[in-house]
Amino acid sequence: MENQTTTTKVALKWGIIIGICSVVFSTLIMVLGMVGNQAIGFVAYIIIGIGVFMAMSAYKKENNGFMSYGQGLGIGALMAAVSGLLSSAYSFVYMKFIDPSVMDQIFKKAEADMEKKGLSPEQIDQAMEMSKVFMSPGAMFVWGVVGSILLGFVFSLIIAAFVKKDKPIFD
Repeated sequence: MENQTTTTKVALKWGIIIGICSVVFSTLIMVLGMVGNQAIGFVAYIIIGIGVFMAMSAYKKENNGFMSYGQGLGIGALMAAVSGLLSSAYSFVYMKFIDPSVMDQIFKKAEADMEKKGLSPEQIDQAMEMSKVFMSPGAMFVWGVVGSILLGFVFSLIIAAFVKKDKPIFD
């Protein structure tokens, strides 16, 4: 009997690795004052996509070159959930306790963007009030985890189709 690794082990391992990468990336963004920069934020998506691919590839390699589509989907979704939980927990602690001024940076950037779009002062005030409800550290934690899971699932749907290799029926 071969000693094959489980999808859970691989997903947890890569979830922690990508979670740590996301924490380092988030720290750089916050320390450099680049919070709210959409182009820089896009890199976070790339990190998750690379993580999904790496996790699936690692599982496939450790299982004699085989991985079903369902296994790939499960690996990617769990990896993204673990990664999202770690990075969102870190962001919550950072914004709530280490440097609460990050929230002010986020709100100032959002307000400046609305002014550039030509919104009236009343519209900006109304939008900012709504933003403060959804942009609290707690809400951002929840949305960060949910968003990571959804993004990881979507990436997994696509990546698993290319990485999968089913075992032969007659072996």
